[in-house]
Amino acid sequence: MMRHLRTAGMLAAFVLGFLCPWASAWSGLIRWLIVAMMFFVFLQVKFSWRTLRLSHGKILLANVLIGMGSWLLFKLFAGDELAQAAFFTGITPTATAAAVIVGLLGGRVDYAISAFLATNFGMALLFPFLIPIAICDPAPGVFLHVVKSLLVVIGIPLAVAIPVRIFYDKATELPKKCKDVTFFLWVGAIFLIIANASAFLHAQKQLAGRTLLDIAAISLGLCIFNFWFGRFLGGKKFRREASQVLGQKNTTLTIYLALTYANPLVALGPTFYVLWHNAWNTYQLHMYGRRRHLRELKLKTANERKSHP
Repeated sequence: MMRHLRTAGMLAAFVLGFLCPWASAWSGLIRWLIVAMMFFVFLQVKFSWRTLRLSHGKILLANVLIGMGSWLLFKLFAGDELAQAAFFTGITPTATAAAVIVGLLGGRVDYAISAFLATNFGMALLFPFLIPIAICDPAPGVFLHVVKSLLVVIGIPLAVAIPVRIFYDKATELPKKCKDVTFFLWVGAIFLIIANASAFLHAQKQLAGRTLLDIAAISLGLCIFNFWFGRFLGGKKFRREASQVLGQKNTTLTIYLALTYANPLVALGPTFYVLWHNAWNTYQLHMYGRRRHLRELKLKTANERKSHP
């Protein structure tokens, strides 16, 4: 029953978000919804530099190469605006919510958190150098802005989670007890992200339909490639986790950077990506829940046969 409610909740977030562009006025809540979700993540995982692995460096390098490679490809064959849309989509580091989704999929949350830290701090150092190349214009203040954003989405939940873990013995059990709360926080964040994207699209009525389709297709292609290629970077042990952390992007950050240093048309690249990576996550959660349900049914049937030979 809960599995079907979750699927319905995800679909409702997409549909209602698109139909309610006025909800974009509350888009500032997205960051705080993610902060709340990360609080539950930090309750159950204690980060250590020992959790960093070689594959985290590969994921960071993949971010750079995919972003710059797609920019060069489209600059040579399609023009500056499509190239920049591809750049800001491909260069986006791991989303804060990736650890939450990895947890919901039964993966290693500590791996996802380390990937988030590695890619976001790594890209924070590289953005001031890469963005000017892509837009042929200096981008002052980008490094400080990214650092400040990371201090909010990581520093606040971590600062709250540490004393809770120290003074409350059963703190590590809270995320399991509140897993439904975490899920619906994520649904709320998706609703606001889609509403924000819908408002942006409604405000850009002068854009040619072909241009929108081109940017949407580029964004979709990058999304498919990221989730697919990430499976190889994580090796056999972390295939699912690496796919998620390379595929699920911190698009809020690069939408802001594209709007600030390029133009609204370019910002549509990471905006469309919001739709694609959340659609894939919805499907993953649905299939994972279905498989768990089938395993539980098989186990129940096997136990019944043992008790009634």
